[in-house]
Amino acid sequence: MKRRTLMAGAASLGLAGSLGLARPAVGQGARVLRFVPQGNLQNPDPIWTTTVIARNHGYVIWDTLYGLDASLTPRPQMLAGHEISDDRLTWRLTLRDGLRFHDNEPVRATDCVASIARWMRRDGFGQRLAAQMAEMRALDDRRLEIRLTRPFALLPYALGYNTCFIMPERIARTDAFQQIQEYVGSGPYRFVRDEWVSGSRAVYARFDGYVPRDEPASFTSGGKRAHFDRVEWVIMPDSATAAAALQTGEVDWIEQPLADLLPMLRKSPGVVVESVDLLGAVGIIRFNHLQPPFDNVKLRRAILPAVDQQDYMAAVMGGETALSRTGVGVFPIGTPLANDAGLAALTSPRDVALAKRLVAESGYKGERVVLMAPTDFPVVNAIAQVTRSVYESVGLNVEYVSADWGTVVSRRNSKEPVEKGGWSTFCTYGDGLSYSNPASHTTLFGNGTSGWYGWYTSPRMEALRGAWYDAPDLETQRRIARDIQLLVWEEVPYIPVGQWFQPIARRANLGGIVKSILPIFWNVQRA
Repeated sequence: MKRRTLMAGAASLGLAGSLGLARPAVGQGARVLRFVPQGNLQNPDPIWTTTVIARNHGYVIWDTLYGLDASLTPRPQMLAGHEISDDRLTWRLTLRDGLRFHDNEPVRATDCVASIARWMRRDGFGQRLAAQMAEMRALDDRRLEIRLTRPFALLPYALGYNTCFIMPERIARTDAFQQIQEYVGSGPYRFVRDEWVSGSRAVYARFDGYVPRDEPASFTSGGKRAHFDRVEWVIMPDSATAAAALQTGEVDWIEQPLADLLPMLRKSPGVVVESVDLLGAVGIIRFNHLQPPFDNVKLRRAILPAVDQQDYMAAVMGGETALSRTGVGVFPIGTPLANDAGLAALTSPRDVALAKRLVAESGYKGERVVLMAPTDFPVVNAIAQVTRSVYESVGLNVEYVSADWGTVVSRRNSKEPVEKGGWSTFCTYGDGLSYSNPASHTTLFGNGTSGWYGWYTSPRMEALRGAWYDAPDLETQRRIARDIQLLVWEEVPYIPVGQWFQPIARRANLGGIVKSILPIFWNVQRA
């Protein structure tokens, strides 16, 4: 073996008095951080569901073998380091000292093997890794070995970029398509499950048995030091109520303050509005490729001329034009694979009349289009409302189904026709990191019913994604990315509707927030 180590070792909002937020009794003098997330934590299993909320929850309570720093470089996190054989087919990963789960059991290599195996079944990078894996096994309690059939240089990035959380073996052995029933973590905070009330709050308590790395915190890597005794997620679907609570000091941090409220919050004493987002977010329209009418590629393609990204960004960010981007293709602006191939599909003068004619020519016969929209997720709700207007303008028979985000997430699992509780289309968004490459850009997966909701099938797309994995250099990757983008305008698995950089709003006495695509609670302190 040749040693290769990445790193050693409401109206006016002028509300007086308390909003009366429910607060369980906590110890006297406890340091509590109250946070308003972008939406409700409906399901806490970040492998079973791909929601952003579940992902964010996962990073609070679980740790990862590698983390990414602010430059998106993978760094050892739970690892002391790794070794790679000279033929680059065998990787040996060594856990660092002092790792314990929240039930005080030590973290073992067999836990890591089971966690990676479950993650691989649902994640794009993981699926590719599985396809190139000959064997994965625990050598002893601290070392695991991964043997490959051909080199996979992206392995540290794959294990570090998104949700490859290390769970106890007994939990990680749960089928990836079933929800786990225990939430025993490996990170700096533990999930207080008996205080979790979906639609109301989620609570996390500092785990004193966590040993942080002796390094500065950088994105999801480095020293994860928990300075609060408790972190409480307070679910507040009404943005005005959340803003008022921040002004009175009843909450400390709002993840996604409504754009229309930002000017007022900037002027509020004791409140700071700032951007800590590394890569922004990209909104999308997603189609159900299994069921009519969007199983018809001509209909999906017909909608493109009517989609105006400026309308979507105005709905999401209001007058905050400096925080939004249009002319956004498959890969977010500012990321290495962003390109202009075929971008005229979304940037040429918008033509609703043309789209309406193309809809008629596609063979669409007035079939019901069930558009799901969340009532408690303001950003996604805004995207859905614009989409309804687009659909109606081109002559689609739209049934606009409003429900809470949890119900939308549950219903999008259904592959049934709309008459049996299925769906036709929904809107959502992804962070810039997830959409920055073909491995984690789930909307590009062309593997049908094994893929992401909507179940797009495309052997051509899968071939391009495979070629990207095997590309020898960035220049080749960029050429493949252009071909991927051209294929998206041809097959239309989804439609990107713009990119924005969502600022946070926080109390002025809160500091140390790590720049990230997600809310990070380690390193945060109150002055």
